[in-house]
Amino acid sequence: MKNLFSKSLSKKKLTVILASFVVFAAAFGFVFYETTKTTVALTLDGQEKVVKTHAATIEEVLKELDISLHSEDYVSPSADTKVKENLKVVWEPAKQVQMVKGNEKKQVWTTADTVGEFLKEQKITLSEHDKVQPTIDSKIKDDLHIQVDKAFSITLSDGGKEKQVWSTSTTVADFLLQQGITLNELDRVEPTKDESVTEETKVMVTRVEKVTDVVEEPIKFAVVTKKDQALTKGTEKTITSGQEGLVKKEFEVVLENGKEVSRTLLNETTVKEKRDKVVAVGTKVIAQTVSRGAENVSKEFYVSSTAYTANCNGCSGTTATGYNLKANPNAKIIAVDPSVIPLGTKVYVEGYGYAVAADTGGSIRGNKIDVFFSSKSDAYRWGRKTVKIKILN
Repeated sequence: MKNLFSKSLSKKKLTVILASFVVFAAAFGFVFYETTKTTVALTLDGQEKVVKTHAATIEEVLKELDISLHSEDYVSPSADTKVKENLKVVWEPAKQVQMVKGNEKKQVWTTADTVGEFLKEQKITLSEHDKVQPTIDSKIKDDLHIQVDKAFSITLSDGGKEKQVWSTSTTVADFLLQQGITLNELDRVEPTKDESVTEETKVMVTRVEKVTDVVEEPIKFAVVTKKDQALTKGTEKTITSGQEGLVKKEFEVVLENGKEVSRTLLNETTVKEKRDKVVAVGTKVIAQTVSRGAENVSKEFYVSSTAYTANCNGCSGTTATGYNLKANPNAKIIAVDPSVIPLGTKVYVEGYGYAVAADTGGSIRGNKIDVFFSSKSDAYRWGRKTVKIKILN
């Protein structure tokens, strides 16, 4: 019995010893495993982290951290670099963004932090007139939409004033909004608002306005003639003097770029009535010739003579005595110096015939006369010559 108990005790000791050895070995193995790990400093998408690892390469380290590498990701050093103590690793995951530049659209993988860095990465340079959305300091995130609008110079004519401006607009309507141009109700724009804007486009804004213009205009009076048998034929006498009237007119005026293009009469009001001029016209006929039988010469002498017509330059057609030569083209009239031959004197002019001294002239002085002809051709034929004149009683 004692022997059996001793054997049983020996087995228990052996089991305890074996168990203790296993625990020791496991503990020693764990400590050895942990103490043989390599320390790696990681910067993962901007976040710093320190890990201990038995991984052989950086790629294996990232796999241990459940990070799947893409070819577009940024890893420094490279993913196949061997792990060593205190190795510093930077990993930045690539993000997919959509870039629109002009008519070009494309999906791009990038590890840039901001839109500005992305544009540099894509070798896109912005001028001061170019536009980009979102702004260049915006953070890059997955599925970000980046719009790049390159500016170009176009011609703008606003109200007749032309200038060159920079634009990134796609349509005329967008261009007007970008330039801060407001169209009034009547204004016109060419091309139309929905048309596209290019470098060859010339945007013309015509400023149209309607204004009211009120003017006063004179009303000309008419000349009314009445026959008068008491007056000698060819003479006239004013019975009633004429007086102009006055009318007020209201117009609608359309202006384009400040210049009048149309005028429409809206209203007309007579402010003052006109008064017509009434003229009495003589119809009494007086004989203008003297018969040979009645000839009684009181004096005769030579004079220098010229000829004129009722339509000569500066001529009114009415003689100094009021005789109307246009109404009496066959009359025999001479112009004289009244100090030599009094007006109304009946005369006989050599080569011309019997006539009446009924007119004067600025250049008729002394022994000089001017004989009347109804046609210029007759006056030219007479010319200038010395003739004998007889003064009749």
